[in-house]
Formats: sequence, structure tokens, C-alpha cells
Amino acid sequence: MNARGSRMSRRIEDIKSFRVMDLLARARELEAQGKEIYHLEIGEPDFETSEPIIEAGRAALLAGATHYTPALGLPALREAIAGFYASRHGLDISPSRIIVTPGASGALQLVLGVLVDPDTEVLMTDPGYPCNRHFVRLYEGRARQVAVHRDTRYQLTPELVRAHWNKRTVAALVASPANPTGTLIEPDDLAGMAAYAADRDGCLIVDEIYQGLVYDRPDATALSISDRVFVINSFSKYFGMTGWRLGWIVAPEDYVRPLEKLAQNLFLCAPTPSQHAALAAFEPTTLSILEARRSAFRERRDYLLPALRELGFDIPTTPDGAFYLYANCERFGLTAQVLSSRLLEEAGVAVTPGDDFGDFGAAQHVRFAYTTGLQQLHGAVERLQDFVVHNL
Repeated sequence: MNARGSRMSRRIEDIKSFRVMDLLARARELEAQGKEIYHLEIGEPDFETSEPIIEAGRAALLAGATHYTPALGLPALREAIAGFYASRHGLDISPSRIIVTPGASGALQLVLGVLVDPDTEVLMTDPGYPCNRHFVRLYEGRARQVAVHRDTRYQLTPELVRAHWNKRTVAALVASPANPTGTLIEPDDLAGMAAYAADRDGCLIVDEIYQGLVYDRPDATALSISDRVFVINSFSKYFGMTGWRLGWIVAPEDYVRPLEKLAQNLFLCAPTPSQHAALAAFEPTTLSILEARRSAFRERRDYLLPALRELGFDIPTTPDGAFYLYANCERFGLTAQVLSSRLLEEAGVAVTPGDDFGDFGAAQHVRFAYTTGLQQLHGAVERLQDFVVHNL
């Protein structure tokens, strides 16, 4: 019971708020007071959804595409996603293995729902995307967070999976590229983790929602390694469709029906207009726009990374993808929470404290998101420099 006697489930006490959203709300309050805030906190591309996708959405609405689709998704979209794997990665993925979902969050809820029983465990990185552990808790499972260091580029490895897997473990959840670090997992490591999980009747879940936003090497997918992994992807990041709430799963064939049953009960289907709009995401004109935006993100990374290092932030690994820099702020003598609060209130620069991403090293790290233009990044760096010089 809470103070008023209203009954709450025990799990609610274990599911923490997403601190970056609280920080964003405070930033908006300051902006309403007339203060200029540089937003380096939120993991949402600043680019608007590309016009071909918007136009396809308009056309779908005008054509009356406002009714439910099958729970697995619009057949044409499932085929288009399979076609994208063929053209981009040279893979023959059956559309029957693809489940369209309300965002990657919906995809993760489905996958974990068919794998997790009470008191079973899912391995994941610490630091890592904060909602993952809460999804596991939602199903009464346990997120077993594994501390990862710079020496593994903040990723799980086959050695770490072997060391932490136990009789209650049902899956390992990894991300490539990862949030908050932007690092990739090497194919050999993915193969090793997938094989180890399979040998123990478990599964490897690979979050690939930042796929496409890779800068210094060819893009890749875990599907090229094994057809027994679960791959989660999204139209939010590379495709720039955050508010459309659309993602997908590529699942082993024998899991499709269980996932379908759960989707029918949880949300019936993904948003219909969004699914029709997403058909335009794979057109050559759209992909040309998206590739230009990928180049812009790389340019931002290549400016902000050395600028932050020059200011004294310790960023030991150059991120391979996504749009984040995970920086050690220990030398400034302030915890990440205090530093991020002071940067917002005194310098007008919003960054995310490491506490959002786990426990290991959280108080010594902040995350910068380069989801704003170069002009804004220059302004933010000037304010950071002024703050460091005069306040620390």
C-alpha cells in the first residue's frame, strides 16, 4: 500500500523512472523561462521523418488504412523487411520469421515474454539501456547485470557469458551498436555467445536498433551468424520514425507462433498507418536521404569526440555507431548526477548521468548524445569549456 492506501504491485517499486526523461522535463521548464538549452541528453534523431515516408503515411490515411492488420504485421511490410536484409546484407530471411511490433520496446516485451519465467535470469551489460532490466522484471524474472569495462569495449564476450551463466539463465541480451557506448560486438564474439547459449538450451537476443548508423566499418547483423538468435530492430533510429512507434523481430521459426499469440493479447498489432508509411522507408530515394543523415551523424561524432577529450572527459573507445559518447567525468571531482545537474542549471547544457544505465561506474560517467546539429554542438562545447575553466 502507498500513503493513501492505494494498492500497487511489488514490481512497481523495482521499476525506476527513466531519469533522462525527468532531466528533459527540467530542461523544458528552463526553456519556458526563456533560457537557451543545448540538448545532448535525448537519444532521438533531430531530423524529421523523411518526406517519402510522410507522404506514404498521408496516402495510407486517405485510402482508409486505419483498421487492424494481422498481429504479425502487414504482409507487404514483412516482405519489404526481408527484402532489405537481402539487398543490404545478402541474407535470405523468410518473411514468415518477421514480426512487426509497436517499436523495439514492444519487440523486447514479446521476446522476453516467451522466454522469461519467474526467477529466471537474463544476462545483460552494465552499463546498458535501462529499460531492458525493467522489461525482465515485468515478467518476474531477474536481470543479471554484468559489469563491462573498456577492455571489452563495454560489451559482453563469450568468456563473460560463460562466467555468469547459471542454471536459472535463459538468455543473454546484447546490443550492437550499444546504448550508451556506441560500440559494436565482433562477429566472432556474437557467434561464440550464440553457440554457448544454444548449448545450454538458452537464447541470444541481439538489439540492433542502431543498425545502419555505423561509421567506420561495414554494417552487419547477427542473422548472418545464426538463425537461432532473436534480432530486435526498429524504424526509430536509422529510419528516423521515432514517434511512429514501429519495430520488428526476426525470430527462429519455431518461436513465431508463440510470439504471435502474445502480440494478439498485448497490443493486437502495430499502428496501421505507420506500417504503410514504413513501406516507403526502403525506397532508393529514402535510403539516399538516410545515408546523407548517417554521414551527418559521423561528422558530429568526429567533432564532439576530440572536443570532449580536450576538455578532460575520458572517452577510451571511439564509438563505432549510434549517436552517443560515454564519458568518464571523474577528474572533475563531481558525481555524474551533480555534474549533469550543474551543467543544465548553470551552463544550459543537458547531458545524461550514468545512473540511468546501471550501477557499475555510473557515478563517474555521463552520456552525450550528438542528436543535434553541428552549430548547436559548437555552442554546447563553448559553454562546457567556460564551465570547466571557471567552475571546476
